[in-house]
Amino acid sequence: MTSTPHHPDLRSQLETLTTEAFRPELAEIDRLPTLDIARVMNGEDGAVPAAVAERLPEIAAAVDAIAARMTRGGRLIYAGAGTAGRLGVLDASECPPTFNTAPGQVVGLIAGGPQAMVTSVEGAEDSAERARADLDALGLTADDSVVGVSASGRTPYAVGAVEHARAHGALTVGLACNGGSALAAAAEHGIEVVTGPELITGSTRLKAGTAQKLVLNMLSTITMIRLGKTYGNLMVDVRASNEKLRARSRRIVALATGAADDEIERALTATDGEVKHAILTLLADVDGPTAARLLEDSGGHLRAALAATKG
Repeated sequence: MTSTPHHPDLRSQLETLTTEAFRPELAEIDRLPTLDIARVMNGEDGAVPAAVAERLPEIAAAVDAIAARMTRGGRLIYAGAGTAGRLGVLDASECPPTFNTAPGQVVGLIAGGPQAMVTSVEGAEDSAERARADLDALGLTADDSVVGVSASGRTPYAVGAVEHARAHGALTVGLACNGGSALAAAAEHGIEVVTGPELITGSTRLKAGTAQKLVLNMLSTITMIRLGKTYGNLMVDVRASNEKLRARSRRIVALATGAADDEIERALTATDGEVKHAILTLLADVDGPTAARLLEDSGGHLRAALAATKG
């Protein structure tokens, strides 16, 4: 019988990670009343935003660098395994309906492929080669930005993705939840949100996962703000693909313009349901084709298009 090979130092590596540390004071948490466990867990979660706040300068620098690449036509690509990979896929999948990003403009790669979203794919996270192959399949370019995500900061898939991307001239970001991580060191922009030991030892879907979700929210959302995908805090590039979103589109136009319902309907009809175009027709008193031209000239930035009409 042959055993599965393991890195000889992996156990000792894990023992040095704060995300893997054992909390003896919680050793009998299973004996507490349910409400008390909930209070302890809620208290633990409350520390996560403060840990993220300590890394805001690094997050902002990464956003500006990503936005600059995306302005040139580059993509935002997340790469991770397990929980980290699933969070990246989730964030990527929410960009098209929220910001009307083009297909493939924001991509989530998870070790083991799509099936790993719902089931464990044994050994996938241990393969840097698989990460390189996944990026090569996308036709990686120097205008792309690759964000490796790993709670431990040592996952071979995430580290391999960043190393491969950097070697090809792409922008790289390493998001980890331990200090002094290999992932952050490998990336041009290292973001280490140290959330500490987990309630359940080593269960990094908890505080570490929450921190990763918060940072990914920032990376994508603020990048989209920088790209002109919003007008103020309104989702003016929302894709109205169902009744709820069509109602939201009308509300966004109303909030941005103060126009009456009948004017909003006419504007949306004249612009084929494009919220940003409809707002411009109402605020600048131009027709649909003119609004489209002004927005194209401004790179999709509604404020710039409005300024152009004021000459």
